[in-house]
Amino acid sequence: MDDKETELEAGRGGHMSFLEHLDELRKRLVTSVVIVVLAFILCWFVSDKIYDFLSAPIRQALSEAERIDLPIRGETGEEKVLPLADIKEGDSGRYIFDRATKLGPTVISPGSSVLAEVAKGPDGKLGLFTTEQLITNNAIIPKGVRLPVEFQDVAVSQPNADERMTVTTAQEQFTLFVTVSLYAAIAISVPFLLFQIWMFISPALYKHEKAYVTPFIGLSSVAFVIGAAFAYYVIFPPAARYLLGLGGGEFQLLLRASDYLDLITIIMLAMGVIFQMPAITYVLARIGLVNARFLIRSWKVSLIVILIVAAVVSPTGDIPNMLLFAAPMIALYVVSIFIAWIFGKKRETDAENAAKAT
Repeated sequence: MDDKETELEAGRGGHMSFLEHLDELRKRLVTSVVIVVLAFILCWFVSDKIYDFLSAPIRQALSEAERIDLPIRGETGEEKVLPLADIKEGDSGRYIFDRATKLGPTVISPGSSVLAEVAKGPDGKLGLFTTEQLITNNAIIPKGVRLPVEFQDVAVSQPNADERMTVTTAQEQFTLFVTVSLYAAIAISVPFLLFQIWMFISPALYKHEKAYVTPFIGLSSVAFVIGAAFAYYVIFPPAARYLLGLGGGEFQLLLRASDYLDLITIIMLAMGVIFQMPAITYVLARIGLVNARFLIRSWKVSLIVILIVAAVVSPTGDIPNMLLFAAPMIALYVVSIFIAWIFGKKRETDAENAAKAT
């Protein structure tokens, strides 16, 4: 074996046996599990807020699918509608309970109403208080009772009865929040998991190539966040509206919360991984493992793979929604070609790199 081959073996992990590779893989997997578990514990304490965030798109889609658009017209024409955030102290009206609400010893059924007025409570904050007695089957609720309406600079949108999803077992709510915490833990652990992946493959790289760890982790983490956000804000809302609007109002929509959660998290995680294509291409091109010519030659195979991935990730089997998922992947592949063309270079050994630097 000549000097160049010896350097190649030493610089690229040739000294590690098969069993040592397996032991390294075991250590990286154990470390990754520990990272995810710690992140899971942190996410568990805010799992309700994470669920509210993830459920917002489907709540909006449910609201649009169930509602009847009725123009606000009065005796003199168009009437003004005040958003909750614009209501002032002293404003009054009739509050309608949209869900079963416990007040004192009794439960107010959905559809019941009571006159109420906006006033400051003992805590100095604006609240909605009843201005008349509310008589129920087994109790009389006096006036002055605070109703469940929050006044803030921006009104908090609480899901009404038609916008909430269902659970079918007693333990499903617990399982739901566990799943939410697990998916969130994986998402926030991405930079640390990427570092473990890099540490596993780094023995196969030359010494100067290992310096790309920072671009790999930084660019990939940012790309993951952008991909997940793209799925949440751009791709999923129209897909959800399409799915819920298929019946044209002929069906009563009762969505299981766990089914929806699995759907949106898989889409977000998948798009987060897909959006790492340019970042990974950049690192591989700088190392010299891929180039623009290779990506251009492989476009047919890549297109087939992209369409298969889009068909799997898309929540529907129709062509428009599948193309909605395939389009960004095709665009990312084209961007990756340009990245490989601009930043690509021939792979060098440590000796060649040192000689070039001098």
